[in-house]
Parts: sequence; structure tokens; C-alpha cells
Amino acid sequence: MNLISIGMIIIFIGFILVFLGSLISKENLKTSGGIFIGPFPLFGFGDKKLFYILWILAIILFIAFSLVKLK
Repeated sequence: MNLISIGMIIIFIGFILVFLGSLISKENLKTSGGIFIGPFPLFGFGDKKLFYILWILAIILFIAFSLVKLK
């Protein structure tokens, strides 16, 4: 099994877990979202606190992608 198929399986499992978690939860949910276009993170909606957390994660992922691409 190569890394691409493993990554796609992990993403698919993540979507299923988020969907099931939103169905099971009885409380008010706070969400935020973002996308990557190429190596650049773009965010624009959601809870402000989660928004800043996503920006930090996006910067970390951007650095990780850059380091992997340089090898």
C-alpha cells in the first residue's frame, strides 16, 4: 500500500468521524473551516477561537509541506 492510498483512507475515516460526531452531539456545536489551494491556506468562516487555531495548524502544515517538498 502506498502513502497516497493510506492518506486517502485516513481522510475518509476523518470525514466519517466528524459526521457521526455531529449526529450524536446534543449540544450547540461550534465549527470553523478552511481549505488549502496548493500549499497556501485559505480560511474564512466559523468561530473566531477555532479560526485562530486553524491558522496556527495551517502554518505548521505549510512548513511541513515545504520541508517535505525540499527533500
